[in-house]
Amino acid sequence: MVQIAVPKETAPGERRVALTPEVTGRLIKEGWGVRLEAGAGAEAYYSDEAYRNVGAEIVSREELFKGAQVVFTVQPLERLDLVQLEPGTIVAGLMYPHRSPARVQAMATGKLSALAMELVPRITRAQSMDVLSSQATVAGYVAALIAARESSRFFPMLTTAAGTIRPAKVMVMGVGVAGLQAIATARRLGANVWAYDVRKAAAEQALSLGAKVIELPISAEGEGGYARELTEEEKKIQHEALAKEVGNMDAVITTAQIPGRNAPILITKDMVERMHPGAVIVDLAAESGGNCEQTQPGKTVEVNGVKIVGPLNLPSALSVHASEMYAKNLYNLSKLLIKDGQLAPDWSDEILAGALLTHQGEITHAPTKALIGGA
Repeated sequence: MVQIAVPKETAPGERRVALTPEVTGRLIKEGWGVRLEAGAGAEAYYSDEAYRNVGAEIVSREELFKGAQVVFTVQPLERLDLVQLEPGTIVAGLMYPHRSPARVQAMATGKLSALAMELVPRITRAQSMDVLSSQATVAGYVAALIAARESSRFFPMLTTAAGTIRPAKVMVMGVGVAGLQAIATARRLGANVWAYDVRKAAAEQALSLGAKVIELPISAEGEGGYARELTEEEKKIQHEALAKEVGNMDAVITTAQIPGRNAPILITKDMVERMHPGAVIVDLAAESGGNCEQTQPGKTVEVNGVKIVGPLNLPSALSVHASEMYAKNLYNLSKLLIKDGQLAPDWSDEILAGALLTHQGEITHAPTKALIGGA
């Protein structure tokens, strides 16, 4: 029986769990053994008893990793945990290799097979394993709620005895999965919504949700559904066109990120100065530096009456549904790891090869290898 270990998350503010009781039950019926650290699901409101009821074993952290062949996590394991794993152990979860090269090196040194869920190729066959999309759905939804909460204005139009209240004007910058969910949620709240993305292909999706699209004479389609970095000339065109639009908004939600790199600056200081007091910016890219020049990760600051919110780990705010979706992503990945009841991953498979960060003592992800210095 192939043994899966699921630790309790230790990162500050992390409330998700890698496997829910429902998905754990599915895995056990399919022949996996599942062991969880006591309290692993508590922050997502899943009790130890709920896991025991589907056949899982609940143990202490000291016992958790003994005999584990696969470890499923949300956040990366700390180095103290990594040294407890036997060579050849498969560790699957979010890895953020560019944030901690030392951790990546430790996994390579320990001869662990690390699968970075954020590196899963964005191809049709891998959609059910796409953690970035599932968690971005949560982040976009929560971002719109934060914008409505922090705004000094109603989002919907209201007809009252005191007169008519016009709906808030909201701009969503970056129309990926998070941006689309932010658009849909802000629209449901009654706001007038504008959308901007440097990728022309994103316009049709934004329009389908009822947003007005801000079009510029540039297109920056990149690989894997992401935007490429703009040239200096394109950045100038973007800035000049967006400065006026941003200044007219009651709320701006930014979602633009580049995997493995700092987020691009979309809102500069002079653009914030054009916004009226009481306006709000919610910067979903705060964890990777921020799309707004004045964002402070993890804080809400006020600049000339404009609130700039830099939330961290938004998916964790909806720990129940975020965990459900994440666990299903891992469940679908598990089908590529086992054959006839034995652990037998095909490392040449396009999905596993794309997500593989370290294997057999080597760093296999080329950009990470280059970052660490060819280790």
